[in-house]
Amino acid sequence: MPAPRDPSRQPAATTESALLEIGLRPGDRVRFRRSTDGGSWREARVERRERDGSVGVRDDRGAARAIPVERLQVRTTGPRGGTTWEAVAERAERDEQLGIW
Repeated sequence: MPAPRDPSRQPAATTESALLEIGLRPGDRVRFRRSTDGGSWREARVERRERDGSVGVRDDRGAARAIPVERLQVRTTGPRGGTTWEAVAERAERDEQLGIW
């Protein structure tokens, strides 16, 4: 008899659509500060959307974290091709047409 399915786990498609609601995709490069009163930026990659609304990320050392949307910035390309960082909260408020591929 197969093991009962864990109701807390979400299918991948649901997780991706939850990320798309705030303008992120799995694998996007983001940065965050560990404390609210400053400190150095830590970079990570987006993995999933957590139940509480935060974003699940994994840093370069393999540590998984759940970071509130208000403390995340996503890496983007500026108008002249340079790297810029945009607040995820601002991106979530903006209506944006995402690419198909």
